[in-house]
Amino acid sequence: MKIGILTCGHAASELQEKFGDFPDMFQSLLDDQGFTFETYDVEHLQFPTNIHDCDGWLLTGSRHGAYEDHAFIPLLETFIQQAYSAHVPMVGICFGHQIIAQALGGHVEKFSGGWAIGLNEYDFEDLGSVKLNAWHQDQVIRKPEGATTVASNGFCEHAALVYDTRAFTVQPHPEFQGALIKDFAQLRQGTADYPQDLMDKAVQTSAQNNHNQALASKISTFFKQPRQPAHVE
Repeated sequence: MKIGILTCGHAASELQEKFGDFPDMFQSLLDDQGFTFETYDVEHLQFPTNIHDCDGWLLTGSRHGAYEDHAFIPLLETFIQQAYSAHVPMVGICFGHQIIAQALGGHVEKFSGGWAIGLNEYDFEDLGSVKLNAWHQDQVIRKPEGATTVASNGFCEHAALVYDTRAFTVQPHPEFQGALIKDFAQLRQGTADYPQDLMDKAVQTSAQNNHNQALASKISTFFKQPRQPAHVE
């Protein structure tokens, strides 16, 4: 099964030499799941020619807000809407989670409750308590019609959404290892962008076990499940 990685943003340049860019992280996460990959830098307007160029699509994180004015965002929303209508499966992570929700009628905004940074615990309907790394302030505040919330915690109500067999989206980052969180938090220490207590906690908990591989299995199962083709009138 060929998965197209729609790169909606890029990892910080200081981290890329050690950890790679977002597509590298996802290929590493899913490298034993039997997929092949093709990467499209949609942030810089490199889009597939057709929604059927790959068997499924994975939308990455981004430093951008889904609600911001960038040239790639309306093009990406149209692509999402077309893939959804055609039942071409999509997985969205962080920004990918948010832009899919927004494109399908949900609402995303900068959360008034602040940031989630580093290892956080989520209640997944089928997995129970799951620990994953996060780095976000924006959230899906209102999910679209047709979306079911399948994970949440006290900070993030819609931490994961399922849209029947067409989309599975997650707010935290199963592609982020603790070492990346530690390095990035230390690089950004002392800046006004992030609360210092959350940055300190992220560094302190970065060596704890996460459940990235459980999410890798969920992503794989989602992509590979049987699905009916779109009904054509």
